[in-house]
Amino acid sequence: MKPEATRILIIDGDSAQAATHTGLLHRAGHEPRLASDAGQAVRLLEREHFDLLLWNADQPPSDLEQTLPGLRHAAGDAPLIVMRAEAGIEEAVAAMRLGAADFVTLPAAADYLLKLVEHHLQGRGMQFVAAAPATLALLDMARRVAASDATALVTGESGTGKEVLARYLHRHSPRARGPFVAVNCAAIPENMLEALLFGHEKGAFTGAHEARPGKFELANGGTLLLDEISEMDLGLQAKLLRVLQEQEVERLGARRAQPLDVRVIATSNRDLAACVREGTFRQDLYYRLNVLPLHLPPLRERPEDIIPLAEYFLQRHGGGGITLTPAACRCLLAHDWPGNARELENLIQRALILGNGERIDQADLVFDQAPPAGQVDRGEPENAAEAAQPLLRRRLHNSESELILNALRANNGNRKRTAEQLGISPRTLRYKLARMRDAGMSIPA
Repeated sequence: MKPEATRILIIDGDSAQAATHTGLLHRAGHEPRLASDAGQAVRLLEREHFDLLLWNADQPPSDLEQTLPGLRHAAGDAPLIVMRAEAGIEEAVAAMRLGAADFVTLPAAADYLLKLVEHHLQGRGMQFVAAAPATLALLDMARRVAASDATALVTGESGTGKEVLARYLHRHSPRARGPFVAVNCAAIPENMLEALLFGHEKGAFTGAHEARPGKFELANGGTLLLDEISEMDLGLQAKLLRVLQEQEVERLGARRAQPLDVRVIATSNRDLAACVREGTFRQDLYYRLNVLPLHLPPLRERPEDIIPLAEYFLQRHGGGGITLTPAACRCLLAHDWPGNARELENLIQRALILGNGERIDQADLVFDQAPPAGQVDRGEPENAAEAAQPLLRRRLHNSESELILNALRANNGNRKRTAEQLGISPRTLRYKLARMRDAGMSIPA
């Protein structure tokens, strides 16, 4: 069965442009609907649920301060992207402060608009499913943490749902009507992360052809998520600490700082206290972030969550009426879930595509790796090419890991010399070592 399409409401009085965006989103697998103005959109939102809104604030001409708050309120927790022709930085920042998730200058390139939509849909609306005693206790703690404005640190293995918990904190906080801005510190090159976070003025560096607000400014009045903060360079950590202490940010190339009203949530899949001891993370920043710590246990330590999570993913991606057979449930409970909830969600999506009925059986569950001991044998794969592809990926990954470990041993564990020998940055090395550690590999001290 095909996963349920994402419902997107396009609010645009320009019929030609609306048709272009509708066709673009439809071809990308979404389910777009059209409203000619904000009033019609509000009436639609009173009757139907949408996952994201695209609003052309030029057609018909609308006053952001008058129209956006009402539209934002009607949208609930769905992200609202404002589109406008020839808009300036100040207008973009104003839209964010009024609750917009993002701002796009028209005309927008098709690939850029699609990437932006996918970015804001990722993880949006995900519920924090809790059935295990440990998870229920964590959820109770999260509700209390959400009421505070202090910095929170969410830790846990990759795929446990740290961003989902961060979004839960935002939705249940006094800042829920403000923007939620997420930055993946591990996915952005070091030389770009500073400008992305703090913003820059025109001419601040080569290629800075126009002034741009940073993520801190865009999150003003709301929440900024710094995902995988342990991968941030030490020099940038010092600048981040100053922003958190002073509650003001200075764009690159600017002469004065701007005051901030931002709640920061950081996540990490590593033990930050151990990173402090290793000298890869600043101790003062660690204590600044670790005001309200929340730890998400791996899925293998909370088996009571597995079936409720699987049923939630079935509902989210397949709609109602699809159930798991007892054999499928036993199969899920026998797996050790090295990829945690993310692996489980991928498995359920795969089963929905491969299955052809209203029940997901054991035969529909195709794992990324060999099942643990005691799980029912599936026999030889029918398609040799299908079996060879993951095997090739594993062998390539293992070869890279072996190369890194050998280089570490040759350099007596010195990360800097190892990175230089491998021809990669120290930050990239830290990221790869974190992935290897998550996979259960022993990393030389």
